[in-house]
Amino acid sequence: MEAEHRANRLLIVGLDGMPYRLIEAMTDQGVMPSLRELISAGWFRKMASAIPEVSCVSWSSIITGTNPGMHGIYGFTDVMDEGYGIRFPNYDSLAVAPFWERDADRPTVVLNVPATYPARPMNGVHVAGFVAPKLGKAVYPPSWGPRLMEMGYRIDVDSQRGHQSTDLFLDDLNQTLQARVAAAQRLWEEVPWTTFMLVFTGTDRLAHFLWDAYEDETHAYHEAFLDHLRRVDSAIGQLVARLEPDDAVLVLSDHGFERLDTNVSLNAVLQRHGLLNIEGERAHLRGITRDSKAFALDPGRVYLHTSGRFPRGCVMSRDRERVLRDLVCLLEGLEIDGKRVLRSVFRREEIYQGPLLPKAPDLVLVAGEGFNLKAGFQSQADVDNGPFTGKHSQPDAFLIAAGLDEPSADKALDVTDVLKIIEPAQSRR
Repeated sequence: MEAEHRANRLLIVGLDGMPYRLIEAMTDQGVMPSLRELISAGWFRKMASAIPEVSCVSWSSIITGTNPGMHGIYGFTDVMDEGYGIRFPNYDSLAVAPFWERDADRPTVVLNVPATYPARPMNGVHVAGFVAPKLGKAVYPPSWGPRLMEMGYRIDVDSQRGHQSTDLFLDDLNQTLQARVAAAQRLWEEVPWTTFMLVFTGTDRLAHFLWDAYEDETHAYHEAFLDHLRRVDSAIGQLVARLEPDDAVLVLSDHGFERLDTNVSLNAVLQRHGLLNIEGERAHLRGITRDSKAFALDPGRVYLHTSGRFPRGCVMSRDRERVLRDLVCLLEGLEIDGKRVLRSVFRREEIYQGPLLPKAPDLVLVAGEGFNLKAGFQSQADVDNGPFTGKHSQPDAFLIAAGLDEPSADKALDVTDVLKIIEPAQSRR
């Protein structure tokens, strides 16, 4: 039996990786009628992603309302303090509490939000999303774990299938969506809540493997691409239909997508220009030499090899500005086949503010259209190609809202603004 309705509830639905222009096209063409109805009833705006434009950084910014200089998540990986080991930040690394922990009086359901593993006690139910290795520590309260397993719930799509067979990948994608929707319906009915947050991450996986199928209407899988979006739209419509007139709904993405032509290895570029040397049979950051001036981590973070921050760092504080200028000049001038690789090069002070700024990369890069930035230490070539045909883009995430006040049209929105938009609904009783 459905939980008793409480006035002014809030539904938040995330579509991981869905760009503004794709939503615009799909609603105009009738592929996503539920979202079209929401736009008619409310408002639709473009929103900038976090920088770098990866899910863990963007969703951390969305749920805390802060930038990485405050919440401390700069990517899926980071460098260990005072060393060269690589660590994998998770929910416990988040330095700012998410909105559902700040207002503990409001029962909340959190389903499949990336970078929220391991789950921890809260007022409601939390099922963590990517990257969660298994359900055991991904669910609070733990009693929901076996129930989700009985339903065939999956944390994520098996992306390996996308490397083996497109048909197998699409089948797994749709089954994962079906199980996610079933879990959402069950939680909706059985858990008292005032805020319900659900993220669909299959849209990101779909775009990575089949962006070319979207852009090419003659592609064998063009209709399959659209079909998955129809399924997602139908799921959203089913949830919205269960809301009451005084409830509010927000649908959003964490970053956009665009075509991918070429992967660019930043560390190979740095090595070719004599700025990075790696020793040892197995290429790894631990093999960085004392004369190295910089290195990169995925997706586009460049760190100066500074003395004091790193054990073998050679860049002294007095030389930092000069080395930064040289790096910016090199990277801004980087071209492949006559095309500029980078759309933007940012110094950390330009985009981050907060007490964790010293842990930030020195430079953060945004790739130009068609280019994807990689930062492994094994590649000897500047460029390579992989199975993906789509890649993340920074400036074109989106927001659709009904029952929430629209910010001024003069204000450019980014992911840190989401909490400001939902706070009026959060504060009502």
